[in-house]
This record gives sequence, structure tokens and C-alpha cells, in this order.
Amino acid sequence: MSAQIHPSAVVDTGATLGTGVRVGAFSYIGPDVEIGDGTEIGPHCVIQGPTRIGRDNRFIAQCAIGGEPQDKKFGGERTELVIGDRNTFREFVTVNRGTGNGGGVTTVGDDNWLLAYVHVAHDCRVGNQCVFSNNATLAGHVEVGDHVILSGFAGIHQFCRIGAHAFIGMGAFVNGDVPPFVMVAQDGYGRPRGINSEGLKRRGFDAERIAAIKRAYRALYVSGATLDDARAKLAELAGDSDDVRALLAFIDAGERPLLR
Repeated sequence: MSAQIHPSAVVDTGATLGTGVRVGAFSYIGPDVEIGDGTEIGPHCVIQGPTRIGRDNRFIAQCAIGGEPQDKKFGGERTELVIGDRNTFREFVTVNRGTGNGGGVTTVGDDNWLLAYVHVAHDCRVGNQCVFSNNATLAGHVEVGDHVILSGFAGIHQFCRIGAHAFIGMGAFVNGDVPPFVMVAQDGYGRPRGINSEGLKRRGFDAERIAAIKRAYRALYVSGATLDDARAKLAELAGDSDDVRALLAFIDAGERPLLR
């Protein structure tokens, strides 16, 4: 059976559709997209290439698949998205292609369920038979093993690995590797964990400026001082650093309690 394409859908002449593929109303299939036999593309979906999709997948509605990576370093180089067989992508799921300096390919295996508003970022590698619940998010370069469950609103930091059969609880934010079979649960709200040294370096801050900011951080968060005593110490440190003066001014101008 040939592909069934709704009259309002747009399928680029550079796309390849297998036997029995169905494309719903107002969907767009771009060039350099290959879609395997029996796959269903629901209404208002956008699939951009280069993207390779296996057989018997379901894209329910409003999915954005194979778009450019959300990475400022991306320069338009050729990168890909590769999706296996029998996956289900619910409403508003987004899956981005890879980046040139991140391996170039985002992959999703077989028999996965990605529920509404799930996001899979560039260069991620997702295994088989996983369930990602609503609004679960993978940042770039995340590796997910087989049979992993991400509960609703779970967020995985870039470059983390989630081992096979792991379970990530609702709303949990993961910023380290999770071994196979392990459960992870939300544990309170975020707390300060040091300064953004790498980001400062990328923005041209030299070692002396960063060292001054680290001293200010230790005075505010590590010393155990009260906020008033920490503010007094910052005032001393501010004499030698415009950055510490800016930090102190920020604290003094605040209307909400300082996160400590």
C-alpha cells in the first residue's frame, strides 16, 4: 500500500516514505527525511532532515522532530536524527538533531514511549523500551539505557548517563550519572553549589577576577556567617573587585530572601 498523505500536508520531493505511511492534516515532511513502513504522522507535525525514522512509529500530533539543535555552537553543519521502530511520540514532543562537535547524531532506539511535551536535545542517545512521562527533559549529550522510566517533569543535565532499568521520580533533577537499577527521587529545592567558573572563563574573566568571586562566594555560603556578617565581609572584599561590588549591590537591592 502506498503512502496516504492528507491534501493539506506538505511532503518535500526529497523525502522518502515507505509503504503504508500515513501523513495527517497540515503536517510538513522536509527534504532528506526517510520514514519507514507503517509509520503514522498525525496532524500538525513537522519532521525535518536529515532524519531517519524506522517502521511502525506513531507521531500523534504537533510533534517537532529533527529540528536544528538548540546550541549556539551549531553552525549549520550536516547532522542527523536516527529513530528506530515502534516508538510512540505524543503531543508536542521535540527531538533535535545532533551537533558537529557532539558526535553529529541524536538516536532514539525501539519501543519507547515519549509522552506529551517531552524534549530530547541534541546528541542524546536513548535506548529501548523506555517511558518518558509528560514534560520530562533531556539536555544535550545525555545517554539513557534500556527500560528507563523518567517520571513527569524530570530533568536530566547535559552529559549525564542514566543506566538501564533506572527510575527517575517526578520532578527530580539529575546532575550526575545514575547507575543501573537505581531509583532517584526529588529531594527538596535547589541550593547554591559553587560559582559558574566555566561560564565566566568562556566570557573572558581572568583567573584573578574568578578568584575574587570565589572568595566572595565562600564568605557568603561556606563560612557559616550570618547574612549581615557575610555582607560586611563582602564590603571588605569589594574594595579590590568590581565584580564583588556588583554582587554586593545585587544583594542589597533584593526584595526576596537570598537563596542560601
